[in-house]
Amino acid sequence: MNTSCARRLPFGLALAGLLGLLACASTQSTAPAPRALPAPSLPTIVVPETAASAAERVYYAQTQETLLSSGLLRTDGGGAEARVNADKLTRNFLKIALYDEYDPALNGLVQKEAASRLGRWAKPVQVSVEFGPSVPPLKQATERARIGSYLARLATITGHPIGLSGGRGNFVVFIGSVDERRALGPRIAQILPGLSGDLVQGITNMGHANFCLVYVNSDDTGAVKDQALAVIPSELPDLMGLMCLHEELAQGLGLGNDSRTARPSIFNDDNEFATLTAQDELMLKMLYSPELRPGMTEAEARPIVESLASRLLGGET
Repeated sequence: MNTSCARRLPFGLALAGLLGLLACASTQSTAPAPRALPAPSLPTIVVPETAASAAERVYYAQTQETLLSSGLLRTDGGGAEARVNADKLTRNFLKIALYDEYDPALNGLVQKEAASRLGRWAKPVQVSVEFGPSVPPLKQATERARIGSYLARLATITGHPIGLSGGRGNFVVFIGSVDERRALGPRIAQILPGLSGDLVQGITNMGHANFCLVYVNSDDTGAVKDQALAVIPSELPDLMGLMCLHEELAQGLGLGNDSRTARPSIFNDDNEFATLTAQDELMLKMLYSPELRPGMTEAEARPIVESLASRLLGGET
């Protein structure tokens, strides 16, 4: 079993609606018209917010305000800068897909870039969303809706089966408060069996430097992803929460590194973009191209990536 991780400071609004039932009686029928069912009511919160969680909420709200005032957390897909050439796309893809953000030799706890091999999922990615008891039901419904919408987008981009799971998934997204994240150890052991104690502690005690994270297990080759866990604080304000969803789910698919030279991109620790850019979509499409295969080294992948980039951009260099 191999484990890789990616962490990042990365919410938009999804719609959660209820369908009303309409009934009409036939003028030739003597049966009474069916009675419209009342809209289901959502249960109230049963777990109050703790002082620690309230402090986290204030901190994240201030952080989002600061980022927005600096022109960051963009959601425009890259705007005028989204037009990249084949050379730049090739260079950014190789840096993000063929390197890890954390050196596994350092037990995944110290950020240090390390050369890797191309990794991606072979089986369908089935995402299950779990919430801490403190997350209100309405927020849970909203989060499920926008995660489902984003997964449909990722499936379209990659051509790989990706979607919400009706049961236990192989990619778990946990959204909960700081207190609930600190108590997540036993659940982590179920989702990612064999994960070291240090790595479990890194998840349960992640500080403000790592506002959200994703850990991915691979098979014995280290190239085929087979289990993942993303952890996202429920205290994050809307846009930062969306940023977490966009990056951690995309990184969990195999684009595991961040690069300061990759722009416009969410795979960059400068937090300029909160949502996938046009270049990010191209890199995800390349990652799941049948011309590439899991386990390729940078040298093996480079000529194929160069050809893919050129064709995707219409021959631009």
